[in-house]
Amino acid sequence: MSAEGLVTYEDIRGVSGPLVFIAGVKGVGYDELVEVKLEDGRVLHGVVLEVNRDLAVVQVFEGTRGIGRQGVSARFSGRPMEIPVGEGWMGRVCNGRGEPLDGGPPVFGDASRPVAGYPVNPGRRATPEDAIITGVSVIDGLATLVRGQKLPVFSLGGLPHLELASQIAVQAHAGDETFRIVFCAMGITHADAEGVMEVLEARSASGEISIFLNTADAPVIERILSPRVALTVAEHLAFEAGYHVLVIMADMTSYCEAVREVSAARGDIPARRGYPGFLYSDLASLYERSGRLKDNAGSLTQLPVLTMPGGDLTHPVPDLTGYITEGQIVLASDLTTRGIYPPVDVLQSLSRLMRLGVGPERTREDHLPVANQLYAALARARQARDLGELVGTDALSETDRRYIECADAFEQRFLGQSADESRSLNDTLELAWDVLSVLPRRELATIGAEMVDAHYRGTAP
Repeated sequence: MSAEGLVTYEDIRGVSGPLVFIAGVKGVGYDELVEVKLEDGRVLHGVVLEVNRDLAVVQVFEGTRGIGRQGVSARFSGRPMEIPVGEGWMGRVCNGRGEPLDGGPPVFGDASRPVAGYPVNPGRRATPEDAIITGVSVIDGLATLVRGQKLPVFSLGGLPHLELASQIAVQAHAGDETFRIVFCAMGITHADAEGVMEVLEARSASGEISIFLNTADAPVIERILSPRVALTVAEHLAFEAGYHVLVIMADMTSYCEAVREVSAARGDIPARRGYPGFLYSDLASLYERSGRLKDNAGSLTQLPVLTMPGGDLTHPVPDLTGYITEGQIVLASDLTTRGIYPPVDVLQSLSRLMRLGVGPERTREDHLPVANQLYAALARARQARDLGELVGTDALSETDRRYIECADAFEQRFLGQSADESRSLNDTLELAWDVLSVLPRRELATIGAEMVDAHYRGTAP
């Protein structure tokens, strides 16, 4: 036992990838913080991943280069990994472990919290309600993000999902209520990191956002730690300080690949496509940290971004994410090819909690009826286009041609907007009425007659 009363062990049984296997341990627990001292005096840090009898498996944050079986000792702290929490994180740029990248001092706080978080008693959860306005029309108008919701963005490699995530981080707000952003990027290139920082610079300077950047060349363990550090910071801001907090995490597929790599190093039996069988519960341990609590003013909302290898919605990462979250925003490559940004496939996207956050006294009375009518119009337009490819556009009815015209107007005027353009909700809904007014009035069947009288701009009956 060391002079400080902490147990030190020197029986290093092996090293595999980012893992160190330490034998002879007693009284060591899961998630316990570890210091690994090398023969040259360097001190590395890690956390206990697994304990099997007297054998502890330790994840080393800095990587295992230089660790051998001789001259290495491990000291177990007897406590889980914790980080300071508080307002000190606002306006800061850190790596995935919370170490400053902006040249400033380390972040301090009045209290510390375990990065693993605490399970929330389901009985304390309140129903998500009220909207977060992102300034992106297709999200605010048709797949509204609700405070306390977890709404993922499904994308493909090469699509502008990181640009969209950055735009939302800059523009999002909760009306006149206090609002904070926690942005966590995982496995991104240095070029992408610079691009993110350029976009987020103004909001970072205002002290409204905390940024965690894990680059692709950082240790794989840091990638696993990054979302947990970010969520721990966000939980304190939401549930103790009373802010409405939006956590944006991109790319969750990079996170899952890191989990797969560590699982393989442990010797776990692989499940679907080589991912570990516990991936569902691992993702749930992150996603379920969002929500609202009864008798608490704050909320924690998540917008995880993930890429689908090969565009496969049945891939384990989007598949499992879909079971846990409440909807999805799907990006489509064909829209990007046509120069439309953001390239959201509306008919594959939805927010399952939208009804709880829109309507009278929350957004606008016509919000939900207009959204429903747009969905119906776009579905009808897709059918009309398919029919037109078979029989020719000239053979279509006048109504079908108007639906196709409506869909074209939707893409160019409502869906398409620039990456630095922030639209108010009122502007978004007025644009929606402009698009719907391309249709004959009789086709607006999901909207009440009084609303149509007040907003319809068309002339056709």
